[in-house]
Amino acid sequence: MNIRATRVGEQMKKEMGEILNRKIKDPRIGFVTVTDVQVSGDLQQAKVYISVLGDAEQRENTLKGLAKAKGFIRSEIGQRIRLRKTPEITFEFDESIDYGNRIESLLHEIKKESDDHQENE
Repeated sequence: MNIRATRVGEQMKKEMGEILNRKIKDPRIGFVTVTDVQVSGDLQQAKVYISVLGDAEQRENTLKGLAKAKGFIRSEIGQRIRLRKTPEITFEFDESIDYGNRIESLLHEIKKESDDHQENE
């Protein structure tokens, strides 16, 4: 990825967090954290990675709400970042957070089993 795309992605990530948590009033959208924004080299596409607090239903509702608000979000980004053309936005869940949490809970279980085993010796 080129440096300009990286910079635009970083700027979008910052602005996106502000927009999602302050400007959008859709009740379907839960507590959203923007974890990353990857912008294509030609600055035409932006993939926004998010994590959502809540269960699978909450996550789905949030995605639906974001899809509905995409036009508004894009125009807000366009006003805040000086680009000739605002990138098309797609939202995706950041699976790495769930993956990291799963690993952490497994490590915690292993440690607990190890501690229990040592107590019983």
